[in-house]
Amino acid sequence: MEREEPSQPSLHVPDLRSAQDADLERIGETFQVLARAQDRLQGLLDAVLAISRELELPAVLHRIVTTAMELVDARYGALGVLDEASEQLGQFIPAGLSERERADLAGVELPRGRGVLGHLMRHPEPLRVEDVPSHPASAGFPPGHPHMRTLLGVAISVRGEIFGDLYLSERRDGRPFDRADEDIVVALAGAAGIAIENARLFDQVRAGAEQFQRLLLPTLPDLRPFTGAAVYRPASAPAHLGGDWYDAVLLPDRVCAAVIGDVVGHDLRAAAAMAATRNMLRALLFDRRTPPSAVLTQLDHTLHAMTENPVTTACLARIEPVGDDWRLHWSTAGHVPPLLIAPDGRAEYLHAEPGVPLGVDTAQRRPDHTRPLAAGATVVFFTDGLIEHPAHPIDVGLRALAELATAYAGLPLDDLVQALADHHPSDGHDDMAVLALRTPARAQSPAAVPCC
Repeated sequence: MEREEPSQPSLHVPDLRSAQDADLERIGETFQVLARAQDRLQGLLDAVLAISRELELPAVLHRIVTTAMELVDARYGALGVLDEASEQLGQFIPAGLSERERADLAGVELPRGRGVLGHLMRHPEPLRVEDVPSHPASAGFPPGHPHMRTLLGVAISVRGEIFGDLYLSERRDGRPFDRADEDIVVALAGAAGIAIENARLFDQVRAGAEQFQRLLLPTLPDLRPFTGAAVYRPASAPAHLGGDWYDAVLLPDRVCAAVIGDVVGHDLRAAAAMAATRNMLRALLFDRRTPPSAVLTQLDHTLHAMTENPVTTACLARIEPVGDDWRLHWSTAGHVPPLLIAPDGRAEYLHAEPGVPLGVDTAQRRPDHTRPLAAGATVVFFTDGLIEHPAHPIDVGLRALAELATAYAGLPLDDLVQALADHHPSDGHDDMAVLALRTPARAQSPAAVPCC
């Protein structure tokens, strides 16, 4: 009888476990790669959103550099913008330099596109360099320049034309830039081109809106013997058209009439309403010269009968001769009070009972007010965009404006209105207009006052 040989197992248990461990390790590595890819994708999306939120071109360009640095964890970054001839860099926006590094580079001319930077300008393909000094196109670094060994360069195009180049240097982990870094920066560059084009369009629209607004506002006529000055500043919002306006005219009865107003709204309708209101009011001033409240009432009725104008605030004033001095005679339609600056520089608001705005109730009468004016006194009319700020009550803005008026009271009138507009206490969310009139040294005889 033959003895049976024991059967041999086909697979050893230790080998099975090793294979399983290897598979788990590969799966884990795959998940890590996917997680890193997902993190990078999310980072790219966040970067694109961050760039898209900016509207001002300088802010867009700086944001492009900083977001690219964050995406690849680079210590340094820069954006070189080509000049109009596309022959060299006309603008260079660096980021990542410490205060000490900036101080070391003080007085050094910004790069114009020589060396490796120029190579990327001439060959706008993604460029990865592991050792910048040994690159054939390297021209060396200027004195005080921080040491940079690695470089990742990507061109940025706008409407199919090269706008500039994005440069990144020195990954914080010390490793050279890899293909994954290149791919994500190339993707960012595509979004950057769109953001740059949007910023350019924003600048064009804003410039056009501001020019349109200014064309609707008058150039102050010769107001002698009075002195007049005015300034208009648009809001910071994109494509903002405001309803602020001002006007001043000499009337046949030796009076200087002034008005400032604000049509509710920030669009073409508000701008058109502003122009119509100003033109109607100028005609009424010559036809119905006094009192100001009657002129405002007639204006309200005319606007109500002829147009569908939005609500409008206004302050209408007359500076009238009284002997050798002057008198301010005014009425308001829901507008902020005028500011009186005495010859000695003291400033005070002419608070008085306000009337209802235009376009609210044509049956409501508006009161008239008077105040003596000394020779050399200045009356400042302004819109609320000069003083409003969401962080504090309007009284705070009014006090701040009065302090500014006192500080700059000694300036020529043109400089005074510019200073008030430059240093205004508002947040700039609304457009603003300032009109100032200064009484002459003394009231003049009728023969000396120019007529209309």
